[in-house]
Amino acid sequence: MSSLALKAVKHAVFDAYGTLFDVHSAASRHQQRLGEKAQAVSSLWRTKQLEYTWLRSLMQRYVNFGQVTQDALDYALESHGIHDGSLRQDLMNAYQQLSCYPEVPDTLGKLRQHGLGTAILSNGSFEMLEAGVRNSSLEELLDGVFSVETIRMFKPDPQVYQLAVDQLGCDPQEILFFSSNAWDVSGSATFGFQAVWVNRFGQAPERLPGNPVLEIKTLDDVLEYFPADWS
Repeated sequence: MSSLALKAVKHAVFDAYGTLFDVHSAASRHQQRLGEKAQAVSSLWRTKQLEYTWLRSLMQRYVNFGQVTQDALDYALESHGIHDGSLRQDLMNAYQQLSCYPEVPDTLGKLRQHGLGTAILSNGSFEMLEAGVRNSSLEELLDGVFSVETIRMFKPDPQVYQLAVDQLGCDPQEILFFSSNAWDVSGSATFGFQAVWVNRFGQAPERLPGNPVLEIKTLDDVLEYFPADWS
């Protein structure tokens, strides 16, 4: 990422789930009750959650992210032969209290010190996002939280990325957008954001249009690209 491109940046905008918040921390909290199926349940839960957002967008049958998350969990539990209503509810409650990745608060604070605005742009409902932000004590580190609930359409529809542009009153290239989801990076880069892929798990690149300006492993790696005298 060139310094010239960075100089155009006014806002750092973040995907929430998988980027700021660890989506697998809900199942981890109840790992003992899930037993040896914990990792498989968590992975399938996440996979179906994403698939349902894409499919519902294509079918124009929007429900909020809480309902999508519940439906995906029900699929994952049934697929693994788990029929425990109490555990089901506890897992959903845990999703409202996801842990943020350890480097997140410090990174947000330092980006703000560099003069950037900070915001979330997420498929999450306002209720879910507010709970996640509060649980990780990020309230004072974010200038805005934007939810697709406003437009009833999920990423990577261009309308979602336009929502951030409209809310922030800036040009797309003035947004440095962070996501751990390669398909979200593709969608945001295609739209015109300067997209940063937080490739936490060493995944292969998607075969989709739109390339990131930067690929990093953890969020704080981006700070190397901001000189100490940045202002």
